[in-house]
Amino acid sequence: MFDNIRADFHARRWGAQGFWAMVVYRFGRWRYGVRPVWLRKVFSCVYKLLFKCIQILTGIELPCEATVGKGFVIDHHGGIIVSGFARFGDHCRIRTGVVVGLARVQDPCAPIIGNHVDIGAGAKLLGRITIGDHVCIGANAVVTRDVPDHCTAVGVPATVRPRSSPMDASQ
Repeated sequence: MFDNIRADFHARRWGAQGFWAMVVYRFGRWRYGVRPVWLRKVFSCVYKLLFKCIQILTGIELPCEATVGKGFVIDHHGGIIVSGFARFGDHCRIRTGVVVGLARVQDPCAPIIGNHVDIGAGAKLLGRITIGDHVCIGANAVVTRDVPDHCTAVGVPATVRPRSSPMDASQ
């Protein structure tokens, strides 16, 4: 848990609301391994209280059922909703107004997001899709189809374009 929190601690900003949302998320994941069961139940109550506080105070809904890799960055708070079915790779970044969730309630499958993915403000990633490594999702893009590695997705609905410069592909 603490190794992941250290990796999530970006720009040395203790007061960043995204960082505190990640601390509560990491605590929620950690509590699954607590033994004995009665102690895990106590930690579960603490987690649920903290989760609700983070949700109310920051507008970030990141349930511990989602899978998030190391170095996850929530750049700005407010209006961020992530489904518990979502999976993120390492070193991803999301901004305000991002929704990563289900396309339909009847199909409980959220996006699988690769490593080094940058998701712009207001973007919506919905349904049973896969986002490759080193991808940029533009602000306010609505992504409902797969995005291959080293590409950019922009627009409504999102169109996929290869990254334009070699420098973009190395990030």
